[in-house]
Amino acid sequence: MSGADERALLCCAGGGIGDSLLASVVARALRGRFRRVDALTLPHHRAALTRVPDLDDVVADEGEPPHVLAARLRERTYAAAVVTWATARVARAIHAAEIPIRVGQARRLYSWRFTHRVRVRSEDGDVTTHWTQILLDYARALGCDTRDTTPRFEPTAADEAAARAVRERHGLEAGGFVVVHPTNAIAPRRGIWPVEGWIALVRALATDWGLPVVVSGTGEDAAIVGAISGAAGAISVAGELEIGAFGAFVRDARCFVGITTGTMHVAAAVGTPTVGIFPFQSDVPDRWAPLGPRTAVVRASYPCRPGDTKERCRDYACIAHLDVERVRSAVRALCAVAAEVRP
Repeated sequence: MSGADERALLCCAGGGIGDSLLASVVARALRGRFRRVDALTLPHHRAALTRVPDLDDVVADEGEPPHVLAARLRERTYAAAVVTWATARVARAIHAAEIPIRVGQARRLYSWRFTHRVRVRSEDGDVTTHWTQILLDYARALGCDTRDTTPRFEPTAADEAAARAVRERHGLEAGGFVVVHPTNAIAPRRGIWPVEGWIALVRALATDWGLPVVVSGTGEDAAIVGAISGAAGAISVAGELEIGAFGAFVRDARCFVGITTGTMHVAAAVGTPTVGIFPFQSDVPDRWAPLGPRTAVVRASYPCRPGDTKERCRDYACIAHLDVERVRSAVRALCAVAAEVRP
């Protein structure tokens, strides 16, 4: 292996934590050619990616001018950069950093800054290919690939200690609770997120399992999570777990049930039986399904109005009418299989 193949940069500075975690599979593919692979990501994604063993270092994109970011990257002497989430600013910085091999998206005004240009399949109407496969097209442009497309997330010893402290505070035993995650990033901002369906689901899961149900969320989700847990007799841990500690906490859960969001992908990555709920007709579950050894998907069943999306919906009727029985059936089927394969 030549010196020019020492170090590569994966740029995934955009989207949510789930996007960055799925993009880390590209780093695994690049390791077939490069000795080291770093990531450039958003500051609030850095904590998640530092727990991905396929990455050697994680650099935070602080939003500085392109020439400042370029100077930082130039010091690291990358042989190649793979930009899975491009903007004109990032493309300019990668180009100005004098990285000799630059892979990025085709059909953009800034695409000329890339030496290898990739047509993104989803732009041509593909709604069935998983996002990891779409992103791996960037690595394939350099002759790199991987058959293992399950993201990896490894909590630290400090994460495990923090998760253990939360379990002890709420009287939970490892393996003796179920986690439900009812919110996405949009939920607390709109102020109209229905809770009735989630209350019914939490009560049903508590009955099915005979175990405590923990409702998780960020600090911003505390009002929604508190309303659900209070009415259903569940435990709220909203705002108590950073992303690494959440990974350690959910790894000790009997199962995870939640709406499609970054926590769903973390739960699947640590090996917890994971049921991802995709409530909107505009959701694309084939593209964003959780990847892990034990996962299942519950697809949209409520007839949303044309044009309704999670960002623009006027009432979130699909959340209010959450199909509790379909979710319960998915959990039962998944965990029956999980029980069979456990040592």
